[in-house]
Amino acid sequence: MINVVEALTELVKNFTDEEPKPPLHVGEVMALWTAFTAFEEAHSLYQIGLNTTNDPDLITLLEDALKGSNQDSIKIQDLLVKEGVPLPLSNANKPESNPMSVPNGVRLTDDEIANLISVKVAASISFCAQSMSQSIRSDVGLLFISIQINLMEYAATLKNVLKRRGWLRIPPPYIPPGTPYND
Repeated sequence: MINVVEALTELVKNFTDEEPKPPLHVGEVMALWTAFTAFEEAHSLYQIGLNTTNDPDLITLLEDALKGSNQDSIKIQDLLVKEGVPLPLSNANKPESNPMSVPNGVRLTDDEIANLISVKVAASISFCAQSMSQSIRSDVGLLFISIQINLMEYAATLKNVLKRRGWLRIPPPYIPPGTPYND
């Protein structure tokens, strides 16, 4: 599916890309810089999760999240470097450890890890939409669209695992006063 998305992105880009490109405006730079920082920070979360779980479903989710986030970070990094924008500092990779070596008071539960990922992905999807809508340059807008599509594909898989495993946190139903309640 990613190849189709990339092909469509390139097709649209050919019709909408302006030459010569105007310089990035401060909002685009801030959005790209913030996204890069957030994705780099997420790598630590995914690595910590991999170091603290033995659950095969969660390990797959974490590995997929780390791989996708790395790919998105590289895309943003390439654009920032090409435009001469200094990169923020990044965290060093976490060394691998045995999940059973992590003390219980420190180790996150599988439910906690899964929901941290879920919140991070939901916030990233919203951030990409906001950043895309504020972008003037088509290459920046298309970059955020492609990242958002990747995140939404991942979110669908994540949500299914959360539901299947009973980890999905659902707010209580809202029943307005005076509404008959049907069981």
